[in-house]
Amino acid sequence: MLWFVGLGLSGPDSISLETEKLLKDADVVYLENFTSPIEKSNLTKIKKLVKGEFKIGKRWMVEDGREILKNSKTKKVVLLSYGDPYIATTHIELRTRAIQEKIKTQTIHAASSLTAIVGECGLHYYKVGKIVTIMKEFPTLTTVYYTIYENVLAGNHTILLLEYNQDEKFFLEPKKAFLSFLEAEKEQKRKVVSSSTFVIVASRIGFKNQQIVAGKISSLKNTKFGKPPHTIIIPGKLHFTESDALKVLAKCYDKPFDNSSKIKKISTQMIEKYVPIIKKSLKEISSHYKNSKEFQVVLENAELYIQDAEKFLEEGKDEVAILSIGYADGLVDALRMAKGFEPKM
Repeated sequence: MLWFVGLGLSGPDSISLETEKLLKDADVVYLENFTSPIEKSNLTKIKKLVKGEFKIGKRWMVEDGREILKNSKTKKVVLLSYGDPYIATTHIELRTRAIQEKIKTQTIHAASSLTAIVGECGLHYYKVGKIVTIMKEFPTLTTVYYTIYENVLAGNHTILLLEYNQDEKFFLEPKKAFLSFLEAEKEQKRKVVSSSTFVIVASRIGFKNQQIVAGKISSLKNTKFGKPPHTIIIPGKLHFTESDALKVLAKCYDKPFDNSSKIKKISTQMIEKYVPIIKKSLKEISSHYKNSKEFQVVLENAELYIQDAEKFLEEGKDEVAILSIGYADGLVDALRMAKGFEPKM
């Protein structure tokens, strides 16, 4: 038998009577410690509850899973973790393997920091978009950047989990994450994140010393967030009840505002960028074809494609709008090349 058991938000202090009895009866208890840091005092409390064999389940051990599954075939085994056991995809995969190997599984669910954070900040949980983890290595920020973009564009909130490495005792600081956002913006240039972006930093949710602060990134750059774990939330479109709750539940350095209002679709950005450029190029090249009647149809078509692009964008037909401006650009380039000029773009 293999039990997947959640400790909830406060570790041993929030343990249920059912879990306490299970820990006393289990032959082997693995305490998973790679999804959240565990204080020594809490580790001692958990050890005292276990009557059988007690082991720390490091990432490699849980991911490999062979030892846990082998013991589960003949013993009563518990995999213990903070929060809810199935927030970690590794645990779901292990349970799937256990069932495939004809091992019985049971679960004791508990409160998760993910659901708790949203409520503690006063936000509406149904407005949470795709959740993403920020790693310390910069290349991963492209995915993070476009996740924020897609969520905020849809008016949704983005929960950003910060990397925790148990072996290196490393937890990514919010300030370093902010710097990474701004670096990603310099590279991608989609106007998704700036020093004026409104963010929420939730620290140690569920613990007695939890802290929630909010404001522009520029306003939080000198803030001391204290010990981890920390989670960053970038709000999308805030309902007035969310704004009102946030002002009460968090220390707000700035009045909450809507990040979504500043975000534009990539198609809109492209049309806004290229239409003026192509219009200018068309006007410049038209003067070279004043006496060439055979090219007037081409000039007219280029103008019509530009107009179509703007019209289709207004109608929400983004793909057709991009195609139209692309056709206009192609005609203008052809006219320029016919006169021996280099294409503009």
